Amino acid sequence: MSCGGRDDSGPGAGSGGRRGRRTEAPPGLPVGRVGLGRGEEFDLIRSLLGPEVPPVPGVLVGPGDDCAVLEGGIIVSADLTVENVHFRREWISLHEAGYRAAAAALSDVAAMAAEPLGALLCLALGPGNPRREAMELQEGAGEACRREGISILGGDLAGSPGPLVVDVVVLGRARAPILRSGSRVGDEIWVTGWLGRSAAAVALWNRGIVPPPVIREAFARPRPRIREALWLVDRVPLRGLVDLSDGLAGDVGHLAAASGFSMVLEEEAVPVHPELNEVLAGTGEIPLDLALGGGEDYELCFTSPPGALEEWVASFEDTFQIPLTRVGNVVEGEGRRVLMQTAQGEKRPIQGGGFSHFMEKGNE
Repeated sequence: MSCGGRDDSGPGAGSGGRRGRRTEAPPGLPVGRVGLGRGEEFDLIRSLLGPEVPPVPGVLVGPGDDCAVLEGGIIVSADLTVENVHFRREWISLHEAGYRAAAAALSDVAAMAAEPLGALLCLALGPGNPRREAMELQEGAGEACRREGISILGGDLAGSPGPLVVDVVVLGRARAPILRSGSRVGDEIWVTGWLGRSAAAVALWNRGIVPPPVIREAFARPRPRIREALWLVDRVPLRGLVDLSDGLAGDVGHLAAASGFSMVLEEEAVPVHPELNEVLAGTGEIPLDLALGGGEDYELCFTSPPGALEEWVASFEDTFQIPLTRVGNVVEGEGRRVLMQTAQGEKRPIQGGGFSHFMEKGNE
C-alpha cells in the first residue's frame, strides 16, 4: 500500500514445526510465467517483460506469481518500500518502517505456502544521519525476521539524495509451492483475518486523525501469515493462493487471471474489520471499499475444493485467533473477471481493482 493506497507484489503454532518437512519441488510444477491481473501497474510489468521466452534451466516458475521458484523448491522474491509512498515519518518510526518492509516481503513467502530461509536488506539512505537511519531500519527488519525464525543474511547500502528506500529480498523453500494458477470451477474462495484496517489507518492519517491502536498496528506491524499457510497446506488442498497486498478485489483478480476463470465475491461475506464503521464515521470512507481496494492487509486469500475447509475452520480460528471466511466461488466466465454478488443475488463486475502505483488521473 502507498500513502494514498497500497503496493503490489511481485516453528509454527499449530503447524507441527518445521523439522522433518520435505522441501523438494513437486514434479510437474508449471514452468514459465503466471498471468497477472488488470491495471496500469501490471500492464507496465507486462510491457517490461516482453514476449515470453523459455526460462533458463533451474527456473521452474518465472514472473507473475508472488515468488520465483527454482529447482529444489527454493523461492525468491523482492519487495520495495519508498518513503512518502509506502510510509511517512510522521506516521511511524523508522524501526516500524523497517519492520513492515520485511514483513511485507515475508508475506510473499506465505503466499507460496513456503518456509522462510533468510532475507537480504538493501538501503538507500539520505544525507542527514545515515548511520542512525540504517541502524533503526535494520533493527526493525531484524525483529520481523526473528519473529519468523530467520535472520538478515546480508544486503547493500547506498546514499540517496531523495527519499529513503528499503528493498528486502527474501529466500524460502517449499515442498510444494502453491501458485496463483491452480483454481478450478466450483472452488471456494477463502480469506484469513479481517480486512481494511491498514487502509483505514492511511485514510485517517491523511485527514489529520491519529488512528486508534488496533488500526495503527495493522499498518505499522503487519504479520505475514506464514504459520497459517503451513497449517492450512498440511490439512486441506490449496488450489490457488495469494497474499492481500493490493486489496481483495485486485488480488482475487490475479487469481482469476492466473487460472483463466472468473471469481464471484459475496458482498455480505467480506470480513471487514468490525471497528471500521465507528472509526471511519464522518470521514466519507466506506469500509467495504477499503477492504476491496485498500490493500496491505497481508492476509491470505486462497481457493479450495467445495467443503474441504468445513471441518477445519473452528480449529484454525482457535489456533490463530483470527477468522477464516469463505468469501466467494470460482466460476466459468470469459474475461477472467471479478464479480460482486449482493445480498439480493445480483452480480456486477467490480470496477477497477486494487491499488496501482501508476493509475492514470481520472481513473482513481
